Amino acid sequence: MAYQEQLDLLTAGRGTYNITKDVQKVVAASNVITGLCHVFVKHTSASLILCENADPTVRSDLERFMINLVPDGSPLFRHIDEGDDDMPAHIRSILTNMDLTLPVNHRMLKLGTWQGI
Repeated sequence: MAYQEQLDLLTAGRGTYNITKDVQKVVAASNVITGLCHVFVKHTSASLILCENADPTVRSDLERFMINLVPDGSPLFRHIDEGDDDMPAHIRSILTNMDLTLPVNHRMLKLGTWQGI
């Protein structure tokens, strides 16, 4: 059985957003008992990560790490069509994931205790 649904999520700009509950609602509605949930983001400067979800400092630490790794406004980049954060956002999305494949069991995402999308 295959099931597909599109989620449209509004954000307030750069940052990390917990979308675990949104994805779980789709999985529950799908009636898929056992299988895989494939999540794909259709944006060139956004990505998906599966990481620690209990402590919010993990996500803020990740954000600071990425800013340090690929700084905005670097003279290295010529692609600045949408601002000095444009090319760094593309690189950060390439370094993480555009998609995730997650196990499903009994209509539930089978994530680790502290994992979140």
